[in-house]
Amino acid sequence: MHLFQIGNFSLHSGANARWRIECDALSLHDWVTLALMIREILPLYSRVEGVPRGGIVLAGMLEPYATGQSEDPLLIVDDVWTTGDSMTVHRNGRDAIGAVVFARKPVDSWVTALFTMAQIS
Repeated sequence: MHLFQIGNFSLHSGANARWRIECDALSLHDWVTLALMIREILPLYSRVEGVPRGGIVLAGMLEPYATGQSEDPLLIVDDVWTTGDSMTVHRNGRDAIGAVVFARKPVDSWVTALFTMAQIS
């Protein structure tokens, strides 16, 4: 299995794409390293929630860094940002910060993306 795949795909968002990012191809070591990279660019957070299905592994890797302090925000994570709908639905209006590993386009102001695809004009 390859992380970056070419083909005709129907993404979780419902959009069609000629390529996709298959995070199931990432190893445990990859996830540990990505979590550390994300932790280094985020502020402190009290606890972490992963958006099902893509954010669950990442949330588990980021949980040891949670402070448990109520004054720190909730962190919501996902693997890939396409439209942001999954993150927004999971947030459900709560005060939170977000993080994703890969973003197919710029993310909302409350979310930090580790890697963002350049926009083609």
